[in-house]
Amino acid sequence: MSFLKTPLIGLKADHFRHPLDLQATANLKQLFGLDLVIRNLLGPLAEQVFYLDNIASSVLVSEQQLPELHHLLLEACKILDLEPPQLYVRQHPVPNAYTFAMRGKQPFIVIHTSLIDLLTPEETQAVIAHELGHLKCDHGVYLTLANILIQAAGGLGAVLAQNLQVQLMEWIRCAEFTCDRAALLATQNPRVVAAVLMKLSGGSPKLAEQLNLDAFLAQARAYDDISNDQLGEMLKQAMTAQLTHPVPVLRAREIDRWSSSQIYQSLLEGRPLEANGKAEAKGGGWRNW
Repeated sequence: MSFLKTPLIGLKADHFRHPLDLQATANLKQLFGLDLVIRNLLGPLAEQVFYLDNIASSVLVSEQQLPELHHLLLEACKILDLEPPQLYVRQHPVPNAYTFAMRGKQPFIVIHTSLIDLLTPEETQAVIAHELGHLKCDHGVYLTLANILIQAAGGLGAVLAQNLQVQLMEWIRCAEFTCDRAALLATQNPRVVAAVLMKLSGGSPKLAEQLNLDAFLAQARAYDDISNDQLGEMLKQAMTAQLTHPVPVLRAREIDRWSSSQIYQSLLEGRPLEANGKAEAKGGGWRNW
């Protein structure tokens, strides 16, 4: 199950953070006091609720419980230079994984059984590493706000949701690009990460072995070509404005590009270049969608 991979000792979030994530996070931080409100008021309550729900309804992974998954978690944490969080497996028919953490508190990751059923062990590790990316980059604060606002209804909650929705949804999509990079750094194989995205798009346990990754990447390039037309670009933006994740074909195309970038290669060689818009634009590692 183990593959020869390079541990990234001393890895920092800004070594791999996507420039769109940097920009969107800076925009949210300009909302005075928002960070403190979430950490001090909303975070502790949400953390307690989610923690109790996991203990009651999920299986906690450990050396004694689902040890192969536990090994995948520990290996990914070692590569990403991160303390292991708790990992839970939950019975659920919708393939999904998510994470929760407030700085200084007990973080955890949840992965659904239906997602594990779709994936190979290395692809499962890519999912775990994606969630670790949220922890490495301290995304928990704004993820908590997003979950609360998405479910908000009526009164002040509705006003806040309306005012923050566009900006927050944009940040979430940008943060997902960063976490896909964490998945690549942990697996050190762009095809593994792209395969996860392909299976999330149109996979099932019955169809998984028949899927063609090269054809999926070609599909992503065809989606890119729509941007050459102004109307096509407007339609793409309208279709994705309310999504919490970028569409899978774009995520696959982006990770394919970044795997050939100077920044990614420098990380594997142990000489990280701090990720930023100028460096990545020069290296051709990203584009603005």
